Amino acid sequence: MATFEDELLQDAEDDARTIEYIKNYLPQDLKDKFSDEELYYFLDVIGEYYVGVIDAAQDEDAIDIDIDAVASHIAKQAKKDKMGDYDPEDLRWVVDGELEYGESLEEE
Repeated sequence: MATFEDELLQDAEDDARTIEYIKNYLPQDLKDKFSDEELYYFLDVIGEYYVGVIDAAQDEDAIDIDIDAVASHIAKQAKKDKMGDYDPEDLRWVVDGELEYGESLEEE
């Protein structure tokens, strides 16, 4: 049985693979725009957003993710957390990359 430390290590490895995928997914003009620290922050905010969506949609069979809504949420949260001002259009690529990574895992 996995220990809590094992689970934390696995989560960190999953996050690192997700960040690498997103960095490769971003268009050339955005590749240098976000630091790894920012991408990890965005990933945390995306995860928190998904938890809220899942909690709100407990009775539904399928959950529809609105990429624009997630990108706008990240931009608002980043401003609130004093991480910076981000264009939701740029963040849309990050969200889309995260979703694509998840889908690529399902295909394996």
